[in-house]
Amino acid sequence: MLKDKSMLNEKKAPNDKSMPNEQQAPKDTNARPTMQRPLSWLWLAVAVIALDLITKYVASSQLGYAQPVEILPFFNLTLLHNTGAAFSFLATHPGWQRWFFALIAVGASVALTVWLSRIKHDEKLLAIALPLIIGGALGNLYDRLVHGYVVDFLSFHVAGWYYPAFNVADIAITLGAVALIWESIMGERRRKKAAKTSH
Repeated sequence: MLKDKSMLNEKKAPNDKSMPNEQQAPKDTNARPTMQRPLSWLWLAVAVIALDLITKYVASSQLGYAQPVEILPFFNLTLLHNTGAAFSFLATHPGWQRWFFALIAVGASVALTVWLSRIKHDEKLLAIALPLIIGGALGNLYDRLVHGYVVDFLSFHVAGWYYPAFNVADIAITLGAVALIWESIMGERRRKKAAKTSH
């Protein structure tokens, strides 16, 4: 009888040990790994800042203020000082916007850098978009802090209508924003498609 009881206990033991394993939560097989060294993409922001400041210096030293130099029938180089945001937004206000936009630029750059550090391995377009916006924001921030205005010099026009003058930093911000929107839309579709094919 004692042998029979010990045999029953030995048979039950493996079942008792296996219960905790059965109760463990299943691993998320759809989790996406983060990108390795995502902050290395900040070289793109540095390149944008350098190109922006160099072109602004050349424009300021070679162009007369508000004197257009025609390059194409629809495109001029025109040196202008913008106290507003990109494309002269809020440029007509008395001066408070200088510090307001400077604060926004600093906050946005910090937030976007944190975001960049957490992107996933398949978000390569996002890795390009975020540094473009950061570089453009910091390029214009330099102008606001040093000069009190942003140097603009690219001027497009058609049939007597002039688009607000802009600079390299504005181009980088615009391209980054477009890429960010594109990745938000197409990246979500791509992930949903991948999730369907995996099941």
